[in-house]
Amino acid sequence: MDSTDAIYNGLKQAGIDFIVSVPCINLKKLLKIIDEDEEITHVPVTREEEGIGICAGAYMGFNKPAILMQNSGLGNSINALKSLTELYEFPLVMIMSHRGTEGEPICGQVPMGQSTPDILKAMNFKYETPKTPEEALESVKNSWNLTNNSKKPVAILLDVKYW
Repeated sequence: MDSTDAIYNGLKQAGIDFIVSVPCINLKKLLKIIDEDEEITHVPVTREEEGIGICAGAYMGFNKPAILMQNSGLGNSINALKSLTELYEFPLVMIMSHRGTEGEPICGQVPMGQSTPDILKAMNFKYETPKTPEEALESVKNSWNLTNNSKKPVAILLDVKYW
């Protein structure tokens, strides 16, 4: 199974119908597939915290939202995640291209890449790090139930080797 198809199929099986995205080279193919899916509303944004707010609004409009972004955007969105989604118990699936892990060609990505799991732990958000497309399919497929039951955002971290 292709790594991108696994994520897409997991989103579909989870019933995710509203996706906000911030551009990332690793997510390029997935974003094209989502754009072509008439059952998914796709809203590209320029900043992650903007996307968090849009996802909260989509949830209030009876959608199942997710955000696709690089883990570097986690730092940009900490306040929105804690004081909006967590405070008001909005479920949110975060699919993150986990840059800065082993094999990363850009040294500037490494510090945030190393810190991402610790930041998610400090925020008390559940996350998974699937290594294969099969694991990713299961993680993404189950992500909506996990976030909806916990009333906190959940993250799926997809490292450099995954892609």
